[in-house]
Amino acid sequence: MELKGKLADAINDQITLEIQAAVVYRQLAIEMSVQDLPGISHWFLAQSAEELVHAQKFTDHMTDRNAAPKIATITAPNLTIDSVLAAFEASLAHEQKVSEAIRNLYRLAQAEGDIDSIPLLNWFVGEQLEEEASVGEIIGRVRLIGADGNGLLRLDAELGARQTGAE
Repeated sequence: MELKGKLADAINDQITLEIQAAVVYRQLAIEMSVQDLPGISHWFLAQSAEELVHAQKFTDHMTDRNAAPKIATITAPNLTIDSVLAAFEASLAHEQKVSEAIRNLYRLAQAEGDIDSIPLLNWFVGEQLEEEASVGEIIGRVRLIGADGNGLLRLDAELGARQTGAE
């Protein structure tokens, strides 16, 4: 079934949003590198790579259905990050934005009766639940650590061990 109309436009918007998420995560990685936290920086870089994989999933879905993906303007993130907690809070806020966009795509696919998009969107609904839970857990741990430098260095080492293979 050819993909066109409002749903094709909305998926194009989602491709741009996923690439924007990759840029946000890349900036967060830079911010953590500046704060001498290479492990947390690595975690954000891996997250950035994963967002590009997500953009590709939507791109592939469109091309498989004879639609022409188009990336819109990507704006540089305007983030002021002064702590690890602020970095992960920015991450969670962006994930929540992406989650709502996915839910809106799902609603639109249902309204248009586009059952061919539902399996892809089901995967993304689950993925976003996982993303938000993961970042939320890290935020909880950062709050527990507080100003404890040893705890922060331990978290840095743990997050630095993340595998870079994206989904």
